[in-house]
Amino acid sequence: MNTYIFLAVRGLLTVAFVAAGGAKLAGVDMMVATFEAVGVGQWFRYVTGVIEVGAAGLLWVPGRQVFGAGLLVITMIGAALAHLVILGPSAVPALVLGALSAVLLWRHRDQLPI
Repeated sequence: MNTYIFLAVRGLLTVAFVAAGGAKLAGVDMMVATFEAVGVGQWFRYVTGVIEVGAAGLLWVPGRQVFGAGLLVITMIGAALAHLVILGPSAVPALVLGALSAVLLWRHRDQLPI
């Protein structure tokens, strides 16, 4: 049973992050405007998009899921802070995706080389 729950979480995160990261890489107007408001520069939109798509892919590579989940947790911490401090109080999606990523990070913690 637990295996199916973790598989569903992995699938959900993959869909969410490939869509969000793909939108960033494709230069969807909303993403361009969001990163303009953050004020770091559009280069950071590309970096974030690559991280999101790449980390979503790592969720499916045996022995590397912990790294994908860890990258997504860190990315969602940054996204939540950006929403709370700069963009407005809409941090709930980032917090939910971050929490789900943390679940997978915990699930695959045995892959850490420590």
